[in-house]
Amino acid sequence: MASITGFGGAFLRANDPKALYQWYEQHLGLVKADGAFGFPAPTQHPRVVFSFFKQDSAYFPPEQKAMINLQVDDLDGLLDRLIAEGVTVDPKRESYDFGKFGWVTDPEGNRIELWQPIAND
Repeated sequence: MASITGFGGAFLRANDPKALYQWYEQHLGLVKADGAFGFPAPTQHPRVVFSFFKQDSAYFPPEQKAMINLQVDDLDGLLDRLIAEGVTVDPKRESYDFGKFGWVTDPEGNRIELWQPIAND
């Protein structure tokens, strides 16, 4: 039987895609190739989450229809660097038995969740 084999990507609308690509490259270190960002699967946590939130959930802004969650290897180091670069960083940081979380906002107001998974999870 045919089935889903994994998560293929995330797609967001942007007022200025070129400027937003540049921001993600400059501040988050993503590299654009073939018109989009790609991630090498062997370096990421083996599990990718696809989840639904109620329309009135306060977890991310209600006017934002989707939120990106990016896996990172040093959450505190990255957030501290982004603060120094003048990026809008939520001061809240959370830790759970499956990892640490922090949030930033891109220039178009999109809230981005950063997740440092627990090793060997």
